Formats: sequence, structure tokens, C-alpha cells
Amino acid sequence: MLEDDAAVDADSLVGQDPRSGARPSGGERDWAAAVLEPVRWMWMLCRELGATFVAGVVLVYGLSQGFAGSFFRVASDYYWKDVQRVQPATVQFLSVFFYIPWVLKPLWGIMTDVFPVCGYRRRPYFLFSGILGMVSAAIVAITIGLPVSSAVLCLVGISTAVAIADVTIDACIAKNSIDKPALAPDMQSLCAFSSSLGALVGYATSGMFVHHLGAQGALGVMAIPPATVVFLGFFIYELKARQHNVKEKVLNKVSGAVKGMVRTIRYPVVWKPSLYMFLSLALSISTHEGQFYWYTNKTPPNPGFSQEFVGLVHAIGAVASMLGVLVYHKCLKDYPFRSILLYAQLLYGVSGLLDLTFVLRWNLALGVPDAAFVTLEECVSRVVGRVRLMPMMVLSTKLCPTGMEGTFFALLMCIDSLGMLAAKAGGAAVLRALRVTRTDFGRLWLAVLLRNVLRLATLGAIGLVPAAGQTDVLVPRELGLVSSPAGVAVDEEEERLQLAMLTSHADDV
Repeated sequence: MLEDDAAVDADSLVGQDPRSGARPSGGERDWAAAVLEPVRWMWMLCRELGATFVAGVVLVYGLSQGFAGSFFRVASDYYWKDVQRVQPATVQFLSVFFYIPWVLKPLWGIMTDVFPVCGYRRRPYFLFSGILGMVSAAIVAITIGLPVSSAVLCLVGISTAVAIADVTIDACIAKNSIDKPALAPDMQSLCAFSSSLGALVGYATSGMFVHHLGAQGALGVMAIPPATVVFLGFFIYELKARQHNVKEKVLNKVSGAVKGMVRTIRYPVVWKPSLYMFLSLALSISTHEGQFYWYTNKTPPNPGFSQEFVGLVHAIGAVASMLGVLVYHKCLKDYPFRSILLYAQLLYGVSGLLDLTFVLRWNLALGVPDAAFVTLEECVSRVVGRVRLMPMMVLSTKLCPTGMEGTFFALLMCIDSLGMLAAKAGGAAVLRALRVTRTDFGRLWLAVLLRNVLRLATLGAIGLVPAAGQTDVLVPRELGLVSSPAGVAVDEEEERLQLAMLTSHADDV
């Protein structure tokens, strides 16, 4: 990759013929160019960032996170409701444990960076995460009468497997965002497109599997994504590290990484936006379980949606999520961070009123059927959610210092996970305080109203977000040199995973 190409605007590359560089002319050629634009965009990313990097993003974000995450959401909701038969506030509280592996992402990052196994830093952790995910999914799927504590442990194992697989690709994204700042929004677009496409497939099939196999049997499908991670663990190309003085080097690297993270997070340019991202997630308390129990309850006047319809609505939401990515990629990636997050958070709070309208059944008074209204609400919330989330992800990559991109990005994702954990715990406390149960939803609307008020309250902290553009450099390179101890940075070949067995032919493009 030529450094002179780093400043080239990605949009100027999209839509051009890679071989001739000429744009099509005429109606049919313009139409063909529009259809082929995503292909040319992917070709550009492969050329600028490497085909192996692009393949890794699609695999991890598309299958391991997108498909598995969406399928898990629907299947686990029905598992707790129909198999374990626990109260919505209890489910909301138990879901807090599923975020713990994501809070521990800095630990996974340090382990994969500085604790080689048999000379390899990546392969053993892919193998471990894949095996852990398969075993956990198999246990919860085939064990009859599994205690709640054991079920939680198995589902945490599935979440841990996804988190560990996620750490390495995040490090590659952070590093490429520093090396190619003009392409940082495009990388997040690729992540979001892959995740949304995987989520579309997961949501579209989840209701069918739950209906035919039951919620417990459907969770067995969760063994497929970690199986592909095991496959990658065997075939990923990785250089073997030298083994002399390993213990001394590991201790120095761990100590230096921790000191570097602490030193970096103290800079105002880093901790202020990090605090905003935490508050924006934590204050948006989750009422999902209460709403799920309500709209799947078949006792009138509750909506009583079927399993297939719930999966279908989520699948439509996944399509809307991809539309949100397209809106961001085409229209919003050139706006300053503070401006786009201000309006996105405002829309996020206002769009929550659709939930309130649905819970209060005002949609029926307006003559809008439940099925149509919940589909509209899901689409709006997904588009707004994507537009709100993607600038924060780009901002996170911009806050990583040179030399410790993977570890520090994992720290920022840990902060985000703490925010989501706090939102789940806060939602559980609110549902319990308002006595929302499996059959009593009389005060559910108060929980949704409080959630919307807290979303709007986050706007008071918008001043913590920098007013810089999304392609600007926020953290000086000197900060990374100061924060990064000798030996923390690994070789370029080891830092950027090469999925040689899957995409080696693409390197010749």
C-alpha cells in the first residue's frame, strides 16, 4: 500500500473501474455502475487495506457477531420465557452477565498480544474461543432441566467466545484507522454492513428454528459460528514468535501496556469523549425484556406476536440497519463528531416515543395495526441506532495511540460494554421497582418514559465530544510513542492477521 494513497477520498475510488479508471456513461452504464458500486467499493478496500483484512472483518463481524448475535437474542429471549420461565426483571438482570466477557476485552487483548502459546499469539486463542463456544452451545441445547445458574454459565461461555474472536480484528481495524485515517469511516461501514447482513440472516431464521425446534433446541445452532472460528485457528497464517526470554518479555509487556493505558486515558482529548460514550450508553436504560414479555403475551389486549413474526420484524430491522449504514456512509461521514452525535442522540430520544405510543396502545386509537406499527418502530430505531453508533466507533478508533492500538481499543470497547451493562442493570432495577412481571404490564409505560427522558438528558454532556472531523487525527503520534513501552508493538506481519487459506488469491488483485 502506497502512503500517498492514504489521503485519497474513498468515495473518489468507489464507482470507478479498477482496470481502466473510466466512469460509465449513458443510462444503462450509469445503472450498471450503481449496481456494481458495492463491488468496486469492496475492491477498493481490498486494494487499500488488504484482502485478508477485509475477509477477516466480514467473517468475524458478519457470522460470529451479526448472525450469532441476532439469533442468540431471539432464541435466548424465548429460552428464558418458555423454558426457564423466569420474570422479565430477572432476565434483565441475568443478561448483565453476558456483557462481562466484553468488559474483559482489555484482558483478552493483552493475552493475545503478549502471551504466545507455542510461539503463536493468534491461533491458540481462536481455537480456544471456538471450542468454548461450541461446547457451551451444545450443553445448553441438549441438557434437559438445566439449572438457571448453569444456563447462565453456558450463555456467558458463548458470549466469551465471540468477545475473544472479536479482539484481534478490532486491533487490525484500529491500526488501519491510524495508518489510513481517510478510510476509517469506510472500515466502520464495512463492519456495520457485515454485521447487519449477518443479523438479517440470523433474525430471518431464528423464529423458524424456535418454532420447529423449540427455544432450547434452536440454541444448538449457536455452535456453528464458533466452529468456523476453530477452522480459522487451524488455517490462519501466522509467523511463529521467538521463544527466548519469553517470561521476562511478557512481564515487561504487560506492565508497559497497563501503564500506557493509564497514562493515555488521562489525556483530556481521550477521557472526555470516552466519558460521553459511556454516559450515552449507560443512561439509555434497557426495557427490552419487559417489552418482549408484553408483546409476546397472548392474553388480550396484549399484541400476542408469534415466534415467526418476532423473527420477521427483527429481520426487517436488520435491513433498516443496513439502510442506516448507507445513510451514514453516503451523507454523514464528513460531518464533525459533535454535530452528528448531537442530532443522532436527539433523534434517538425522540424515536423512543414510538415505543411509548405502542405500549400505551395509542397506535390503535390512530387506526394503525400492531403489526404495521411495530415494524415501523423497529425500522426507525434501527436506522437511528446505526447513525448514532457508527460515529462513536470511528471516534474510538481515533483515540488509540500508535503502538498499542489493539490493547487501547479493547479498553475503549470495555468502557462501552460497561455502559451497556449499566443500562441492563438499570433497566432491571426499574422493571423490578415498577413491579413489571410476566403477566402485569400496567407500569411498563413508565419504564419506557423514564428511558426516553434519560436519553435526552445525555445531550447535556455533548460538550465532551470533540468538534473535529471524522477523518482528523485526534491523538498525536508522539502520545503513542510515549505511552507505548519497548516491546509492546508487535511486527506488522503478526499485527495484521492474514487469512491465507481463505483469501490468499485476493492478494494478487
